[in-house]
Amino acid sequence: MFAQERLEEILKVLNKDGKVLVKDLSKRFDVSEDCIRKDLRNLESQNLLERTYGGAIPLRKSAPNQKVEARIYADVESKKKIAEKAFNIIKNNETIFLDISTTNILLAQELAESNKKITIITNMIDIVKTFSNNNIKVICIGGVFSKDLDGFTGSMAIENISKYKVNKAFIGSCGVDIFDKSITTFDVEDGNTKKAIIESGKEIYLVMENKKFYMDGVYKFATLYDINTIITEDTPKQDILKALKKTNTNIL
Repeated sequence: MFAQERLEEILKVLNKDGKVLVKDLSKRFDVSEDCIRKDLRNLESQNLLERTYGGAIPLRKSAPNQKVEARIYADVESKKKIAEKAFNIIKNNETIFLDISTTNILLAQELAESNKKITIITNMIDIVKTFSNNNIKVICIGGVFSKDLDGFTGSMAIENISKYKVNKAFIGSCGVDIFDKSITTFDVEDGNTKKAIIESGKEIYLVMENKKFYMDGVYKFATLYDINTIITEDTPKQDILKALKKTNTNIL
């Protein structure tokens, strides 16, 4: 096997398994461990992976800091799958919180078209508008309005949120790092508001696409220990599942 072919195969294994180990790759390709380390350095120099002790993991990226109006059109099919899964676990007579999230907008649309008898609390304007023509009870959390986020955040919103207890809270995020267990967003006020929402919920669900396991925002508002379940479009890779098992975080 040529060196370039080996590099391509290493990336395929990394993409499939979520990580690679030097000793395993050495046996797989029947080359020395030093040869594999050189390959990993080569791939890292091309920004194709991140080396770790004894191996490598996929390269983490900074999540793009976009306004809601731009994010709403991204990864729509994946978000629809997530929204459908979330919809199926919501029961009649429950009170739920829908956080600022473009996935939650799709979830709100499904709920608005259903016959479910629930109460929805939200701090996102687009979600409030979704329920203008049906009988679902909606409570809008006030505060300082953020045009970029299309919702209310900050101390006033947090004070209002603290008055409620909800059965289920659905939270959005820019990214999750399974190694330091952090859950991040870009905006500090948004992050502090999400903290308050988490504290108000009996069951906390993170709604996010699988790609966000490899992305980071700049502000950590929670850890995996604060979340009961992560709802994604498809089953994550095995290394992620193993890490989530250690924090007792379920995957749906």
